[in-house]
Amino acid sequence: MTPDPATEALVYIGPKPTMTYVFQVVTQLNSGAGTVVVKARGNAIGKAVDVVEVVRRRFLEGQVALGAIAIETERLTNRDGREANVSSIAIPLNRTGPLPPAPTAPAPTDSGGAP
Repeated sequence: MTPDPATEALVYIGPKPTMTYVFQVVTQLNSGAGTVVVKARGNAIGKAVDVVEVVRRRFLEGQVALGAIAIETERLTNRDGREANVSSIAIPLNRTGPLPPAPTAPAPTDSGGAP
């Protein structure tokens, strides 16, 4: 089943701390994104797996399911002009549990002066 691009969010893993990406994924899933795809290349693949596992086991335990993980090798040209093979991974997460309730605005209080 191909995810609907309108409800799919992408999170690309890079050099930032793992928890930065965890919060991005959780925010996307809590805001109604049908599928969040965590993507990484090369040395960041391990961090991508860590991000997905932290989301699944600590933040949204029992509320997300893994989709079909895609792995491939991309042929890239490096700074020296040589071609190199770089591994990549895409890990889709789908929300299975209910969305959290939307925050409500506090009720206005009557703070006009009392006679």
